[in-house]
Amino acid sequence: MRSPKEISIEKKIFEQLNPESSAFKTAELLSSDSEIQLMQEYANTVSIVRLGYNDHGPVHMRTVTRNAVLMLNILHEAGIKTNLENENAGTLDDSMTAVILASFLHDLGMTIGRQDHELYSMTLATPIIDRILEKVYPDELGKRVIIRSLAMEGIIGHMAARRIHSLEAGLILIADGCDMEKGRARIPMVLNTEPKVGDIHKYSANSIEKVKITAGDPKPVRISIDMSSDVGFFQIEEVLLPKVNMSPVKPYIEIMASVQGGESKKYL
Repeated sequence: MRSPKEISIEKKIFEQLNPESSAFKTAELLSSDSEIQLMQEYANTVSIVRLGYNDHGPVHMRTVTRNAVLMLNILHEAGIKTNLENENAGTLDDSMTAVILASFLHDLGMTIGRQDHELYSMTLATPIIDRILEKVYPDELGKRVIIRSLAMEGIIGHMAARRIHSLEAGLILIADGCDMEKGRARIPMVLNTEPKVGDIHKYSANSIEKVKITAGDPKPVRISIDMSSDVGFFQIEEVLLPKVNMSPVKPYIEIMASVQGGESKKYL
């Protein structure tokens, strides 16, 4: 059963999509799928309870989807075309469908473990992507092949460990890196009180008050980060920036960060 938080994020996703589009239908199918919901919930159990990491479950995967959809819409408004559009291989709607599939399923591999989870995510997501696309594009095998490949590129590339080449896939790792507000670290902070290596990630994330994605100037997309403490700069510099640097979307991104009451620091 989806939580009120999950439903709220889904509403924000749907608000950004054309109700008549393939992307909208894809988002509907993903959000109402019982198997996906159970896999996302178990990914969170493994991540938080077993491993002591932060949220990698239904809320996180929906948040990443919302971020990715928002950025793609901003880029479209700025006249930036996707790879499918530039290569005459598909439409903006097709690109959005691939982005939604990748972002909604990118952390399913956490049901198995942290190491190489992007590879496991791709394996677990493949049959799901196939059955979703068969409903959305029942008579268009060519489109299903292209969109599946693009979604897989987004999934396998979200950890910034492998070079990716499409704008669509490049949105996923940035959208993932932007989910760093303190709520994501709240449960691990409560459950795991013994100090251990890696705690800096939890404490830095807990200082991130707000992340906003808006249209920017002069670059199309602005990521604004508001922090309660300067320990949050660790989260930006060690988590978000490496993902931006590996993304084909980097030329279109600017990042502004500030501790509450302080001056903004511009990264890009």
